This record gives sequence, C-alpha cells and structure tokens, in this order.
Amino acid sequence: MSIKVGVIGAGGMLQYHAAGFRQAGAEIVAVADPAPGAAARATEKWGIANAYESVDAMLAECAELDAVSIIVPNKFHAPLALQCLKAGKHVFCEKPPALKAAEVEEMIAVADSVGKKLMFNFNNRARPESQAMKGYCDDGTVGSINSAQAKWIRRTGIPGFGGWFTTKELSGGGAVIDLLHMIDLALYFMGYPEPAHVLANTFDTFITDRGFKGPWGIPDRADGTNNVEAAAHGFVTFKTGQVLTLQVSWAEMVKREEVSVVFQGTKAGGKVERLFGRDGLDETAIDTCELYVQENGNSVNRTIVTPACEDMGRSNSARNFIEAIEGKAAALNTPDQAHKLMKIIDALYESAASGKPVSI
Repeated sequence: MSIKVGVIGAGGMLQYHAAGFRQAGAEIVAVADPAPGAAARATEKWGIANAYESVDAMLAECAELDAVSIIVPNKFHAPLALQCLKAGKHVFCEKPPALKAAEVEEMIAVADSVGKKLMFNFNNRARPESQAMKGYCDDGTVGSINSAQAKWIRRTGIPGFGGWFTTKELSGGGAVIDLLHMIDLALYFMGYPEPAHVLANTFDTFITDRGFKGPWGIPDRADGTNNVEAAAHGFVTFKTGQVLTLQVSWAEMVKREEVSVVFQGTKAGGKVERLFGRDGLDETAIDTCELYVQENGNSVNRTIVTPACEDMGRSNSARNFIEAIEGKAAALNTPDQAHKLMKIIDALYESAASGKPVSI
C-alpha cells in the first residue's frame, strides 16, 4: 500500500512536495490551510481529494494519513510538527527546523517516543551535484575537510517588507535562517562535526530599503515589521579542529546572487556553486561542480558533470522522505543534524547581539 500524505500549507512549495511524493509512489490525500478557500483551490489544482481549513480537522477526519508535510511560516514549524508526531504521523518539515535549537530538541524527543520519522527539507543536499560531491567526501577522495566556506548572497533579495519573513517573532531571523542551506550543505560535506565556538555579526543596513526587494516572496505590508538582519558574516570552530566561514545575505553590495560551498580537504578541495542569473534561473545562470587535486606535481581541476536540476533538489528531497519511511533509501538528513544546525544559528545571533564569541 502507498504512503498517504497530508500537506499543511497551500503555498508555492506544495508543487515540489507533491511532485516528489508522487515520484516515490505516495498518494497525497489532503491539504489543510486556514486561509479561506486556499486548501480547496490547491486540491483542485493538484488533484487531491480532501481540503481542510484546520490541521485539527485534517488529523481528526482523515484517518488514512501516514505522514504530514509542513509548509508554513517558521514560527509554526515546531508546534505543528509536535502535533502531527503526537498524532502518530511521520513529519517532513520545511526549513528552518524551528525558531530555536530547544524546539528541535523537543521535536526529537517526541519523534523518538512515538517511533516516527522526522525529516526536514534541506533540499540542496538532494541536488545531483551535491550528491556527487558527497560521494567523493565519503569514499576517501577528499580526505578530511579542514575548512569550508558557505555562501548564499544576494544583492537585491529581500522577500517582501513587513510580512512574516521580516518579522522576527514569526521568522526567527532574516537572511541567515531563511538561506541556511549552504551552511547545512557545508556541514553535510564536513560530516556534521560538533560545533565548539561561533563568532558572528549581522547587518540590517538595507532591511527597510525598497530598492533591495527581490522578485519573489510575499507582498509588502506598509504597517508591518522589519526587525531582522539583511546580512550576516560568521566563523564557526568545531571540536574536531575543523572550521567554517559563512556569508549570508538578502541585500548586500555584491555582483550577483551566489550559492556556494567551497572546501579544502587533506587530499582534495572542492566547489559546488550556482551563480544565479539576472532574474533567478535564466540564460546567464552558471553551475559549477569541481574537485581540485595535485597529480604528478600538477594542479588539476576536475569538472564533475551531473544532470540539470532546475528545482534545486526540492522534488528529490520530498521523494527521499517517502523512500526513507519505506526503508528503500537512507534519510538524507537526521534530526540530530538539524539540532546541531540550529545550535549554530542560535549562537550566531547571540554572538552578533553581544559582540563576543559564543561557546556551544
């Protein structure tokens, strides 16, 4: 029998979750969204049987559910994940895992107690080039990664002014918590070591400047709040001796949008990079996946050729959730990794606020 999935949130990410779940042979049987008519419109558009205007109703009335996918503003990730886990459902949650590491810790405890899968949509791990590079990290080609640089930078990429993205109570933070993917990907290549110290600073220079709005996100709210960072720079040390440098921004004086992880290993270095075009993925976008080695006294750069993936791994990530439930594939991410990531993000914000290094 196929896995039956319910989706909470009828926004744009539903298309990718739906595609991935169906690729894995799962059936999407319900959508819940409190916005009047949103769930009904989504069920009609995506051919889903049941629409609900509350999560309570979906969990109570749709008895066939095996798993739930959560696509809502950040503040509601932990409460909804806990509710669905306690109802006996596997949970696939959009990033970030929660607002704070303590919330992830509670989610892990409940998932363990009920014996259900808890996974997160760290979709950039599921990109073909990321999986190819991870293979070289795991098979000994790279050796041990000493240092890495994680970067997701935008010049004009604030996702709307005054909405939930720019309201710390709802989002937990700005560019860092929204664009955490490359921090996660760097840690994934590094073997997710235990963090030791974080030193960071955040900048809100352009957070109210309409000239730095991106071509995506949500509509502006004139009476809304803009109290999150537009950019952050930081440095993380690990108990293993490894180090990570990070740069994340919605709005910063850079040439173009760059999404990358670069690392230096004991046997090889590497880069996974996407340079976006003028308006996202257009003809000027550039993808790079390379290994850097020394052979016979020569510096050799190896290009890794992988299939194109226009959705940046989103469908592959959702498919992996179903396959992990069924035992057909190893989970691409674990709750423990999500907890480590949120501890680093918590420490980053703490360091920025205090102006001092933070021990984890």
